[in-house]
Amino acid sequence: MKDPNYKVDFFAGILLIIGLFVGASIAYAVGQGLSALLQNDIRESGWYQALAYVLTFTAPIILYDVLMVRKDGIQLRFNFSSPPVKDYLLIIPMMIGMMLIADYTTQLIPTEGPLLGPLYKMYIEAFSKLMTEPAALLVMTVILAPVLEEILFRGIILKGLINNGSQPVAAIIISAVVFGVVHFNPWQFAGALLLGLVLGLVYYKTKSLLMPILLHAFNNLVSAMMMLYSDSETFSDWLKIKPELLLAAGLAIFIISFYFFAIRRNIIYKN
Repeated sequence: MKDPNYKVDFFAGILLIIGLFVGASIAYAVGQGLSALLQNDIRESGWYQALAYVLTFTAPIILYDVLMVRKDGIQLRFNFSSPPVKDYLLIIPMMIGMMLIADYTTQLIPTEGPLLGPLYKMYIEAFSKLMTEPAALLVMTVILAPVLEEILFRGIILKGLINNGSQPVAAIIISAVVFGVVHFNPWQFAGALLLGLVLGLVYYKTKSLLMPILLHAFNNLVSAMMMLYSDSETFSDWLKIKPELLLAAGLAIFIISFYFFAIRRNIIYKN
């Protein structure tokens, strides 16, 4: 994972945060401008949400590249090579186990109350708007989000932290926490945190963004399909199985596959 070309330190972290706000501001301005030009408020449409997402998450990547990397005459480099096929047999079950654990964990977060109640309502309303345009929802969650978020959180933040001297475990945890925080609500935070830990481990072990992107896309595709074509919000409701049983299954699947992938096969591939 060691690469002297770029690092993430405190200044770089501030720059990435600024980049997110710059991207969101640009997206807002574009929405206002297009709405005025078309004499129709497009900001509620799914395709505008996808565009706003691209602008928001592309900005920090570009700012970091221009101000932290290219000034030294180098460029960001990302590896998209595939790990050995046999490792897929360990990585995919680990991912599925994590999804079952995250599903249970998310159910523990209240959806009612003076604070969480209104926040949950806003969260559901935001997704309801996206669900009116399934194509836009799928493009944003299954294609755009996995690519842009893996480049930012694993390809830049995780790798940059390790390049700056952070221990791999600490770097994986930090990048996963930041990944969860930017989802801006506690229900997605729980799932995103666990997802980020698995994706960070896979990226650290394989040195490639390909597998994290594919796993991220798979996770989002399953969630999108449940939102679009099922009345259930959780696997336990969808499968008519007690949440505790799915949690136990998820833990067993995750622990076994984690052991063979991260401990028994203690291999870290070279760049």
